[in-house]
Amino acid sequence: MDLRYSPEEQEFRGEVREFFRSVLPREIRDKVALGRLPSRDDIVRWQRILNARGWAVTQWAPEWGGTGWDTVRQYIFREEMYLADAPEPLSTNVTLVGPVVIAFGNEQQKRHFLPRIANVDMFFCQGFSEPEAGSDLAALRTRAVRDGDQYIVTGQKLWTSYAHQADWMFCLVRTDESARKQDGISYLLIDMASKGVTVKPVMTLDGGHHVNEVFLNDVQVPVTNRIGEENRGWHYAKFLLGNERILTGRIGLSKSRLRRARDLAARVPAGGSTLAASHAFREKAAALEVELKALEITTLRVLDEVRRQTGTAQDPKISILKIKGSELAQATAELLLEVAGPHALPRQEDWASGADVACIGPEWAATAAPNYLYLRAATIFGGSSEIQRNIVAKNILGI
Repeated sequence: MDLRYSPEEQEFRGEVREFFRSVLPREIRDKVALGRLPSRDDIVRWQRILNARGWAVTQWAPEWGGTGWDTVRQYIFREEMYLADAPEPLSTNVTLVGPVVIAFGNEQQKRHFLPRIANVDMFFCQGFSEPEAGSDLAALRTRAVRDGDQYIVTGQKLWTSYAHQADWMFCLVRTDESARKQDGISYLLIDMASKGVTVKPVMTLDGGHHVNEVFLNDVQVPVTNRIGEENRGWHYAKFLLGNERILTGRIGLSKSRLRRARDLAARVPAGGSTLAASHAFREKAAALEVELKALEITTLRVLDEVRRQTGTAQDPKISILKIKGSELAQATAELLLEVAGPHALPRQEDWASGADVACIGPEWAATAAPNYLYLRAATIFGGSSEIQRNIVAKNILGI
């Protein structure tokens, strides 16, 4: 493929940039620019603005609200979104559960769920990992026993992002304990308001409340909420995880973080000058820029190959993007932490009361340490780097 942007693509970039500049609410933009997480209300409000424009689910098939954009336009859109300090559309809805419903759901499920997923009338979380089934996800033990037109679901999920905010959960459950562990799994959509669902917070290293434990105690789930065939959930999960791994790289977000580090370094004094004038800082920033450009080119090539493929099997080269993208997310967060210096002490947020303790320096610096700490998990979630290297070794190198 030609990696140069055409005049038409440059014109498209300008259209997208102007859209973000003119319609993104300032209070949401300012929050994201400071490195703070948007609230549920922020996410829903912004995604509904995008949905009204027809841009909430850009990668979906046009008949379900997608744009029909090619790979390059999809990439440009996401890059400009991050550079504009706009929240991304809710990934659990748009990138994870939605494409699974499109690929494997029946027509009734598509008609019912997809419009609600796109407009965030249903806010989804992901119920995959368990206390003894993280990297070895196929070892999950949450059980779903068929009882007439219901499944009775019992078990526990862990590290469930958004569970404390979500209305629904897409969930992997074991429906055949006698089968090979990858073969006895099904994919259910569970209403979080169902009797027997309990959510407990898990506080992470950054001091925030992002993830949760979810306990399922004899939860009744209609069989009509099963996506695809019984015991085929592992196949659907692999499809979903490929989409998640593409997302994890977030090159545009790393570019935005690098740009922010350079801008802020110009304000930070260092030895009679500024940090931006430091040779060591400029060398580190330039090295990250080169690596991001290399990943960008590789991403465009891989996504172009993925676009040309048929079927639902995921290209193993996606694992390369996940490895390098998550590493660069960590590296750019570390650079911002260095810029913040001693002012990077985290803002202390009391998740129970919502109260804040004032930070000791500028507000932009107060999020540097929490974001750095949170992104230590970037090489774990969505499949650890070790797992991704095994995929590359087996499926690309043939080792």
